[in-house]
Amino acid sequence: MATGGWGPGNGPGQPGGNGPGGQGGWGAPYGPPQGGPYGPPPPNPGPYPNQPPYPYPYGPQPPRPAARRRRGCLSFGSRFGLVGAILRSAHRAATRLFAQEGEGRIEDRTVDRVQLARTVLGAAATIALILAYNVDPNRWEDAAWGGAAQLIIAPFVLIIAAPLVIIGFIYYAPPHLRPHLRSRLRAPLKAVGWYVLTLVVIGGVLVPTALTVNADDGKDWWEYVLAVASLIVFVWGLPFFFMASLYAARSAFNSAQVHPMLPPVLTLTLVWVFAAFSLIGDGLPGGPPIVQFCSTLGGPLSVTAVALWELRRMRTRFGVTLRA
Repeated sequence: MATGGWGPGNGPGQPGGNGPGGQGGWGAPYGPPQGGPYGPPPPNPGPYPNQPPYPYPYGPQPPRPAARRRRGCLSFGSRFGLVGAILRSAHRAATRLFAQEGEGRIEDRTVDRVQLARTVLGAAATIALILAYNVDPNRWEDAAWGGAAQLIIAPFVLIIAAPLVIIGFIYYAPPHLRPHLRSRLRAPLKAVGWYVLTLVVIGGVLVPTALTVNADDGKDWWEYVLAVASLIVFVWGLPFFFMASLYAARSAFNSAQVHPMLPPVLTLTLVWVFAAFSLIGDGLPGGPPIVQFCSTLGGPLSVTAVALWELRRMRTRFGVTLRA
């Protein structure tokens, strides 16, 4: 009885019973060969066999623990109820559009802690200088409005200044990498488009409402439509715009998807532009010369030091380079 070509022979002393004369043959005395008819399988090359082990601009990456997803205080079951649900919805939309986690983004908790510490120390230093050398009751209100104005103006400054910085950044890269960087400009341009569209929608609703809707006369149907649209803008649109401005300024319109080093470079540009505007508009603050220097240049210099340290940390710890 035949055994299918892999079993022992039909008689004694016949290691392979399927060959000619029942001797030798093609049968194997020890069962089927390992790996099938094509030999042993090659080692697993990964999902992309032609991809280099460390794609540009990254070098060897240290292992990083997976980040745990935490529930925020604005969850639907929190004590805030409907207000929390609305803010959570606006926050989720703002992060999805202006804080995208592309392949170019690096999550470094140490850098985040240093940036937070610098912000807290800068705020404390500003408060100390106001209390010590400029005890003006209106100074606190001016400082609060100035901070809010910078938050709103920052995206507009980025929209104007970022193209020049990005052009210089791409020009500084090696020639063979410039097409690769230009091909990644879609994410920042898309974020800028969403931000401009947000402004157009908010202005397109609030301005006609303020000019046409009158509570004294009889309302037409379109006035009710404008009133409902204005209510939606106030309840959801303005929180979304505030969060979008915050994330757009922090991520520089998702510029990390072009190159991880772009956000710190754009932050340097932004902080020095604001320092120049402040110096031209308000002049030097009161107090001794050392206080004037610290108040005027302390913030930009500290931001510059943190940004340069972040760039160095990207190069040494994560292997991120530009002219590789």
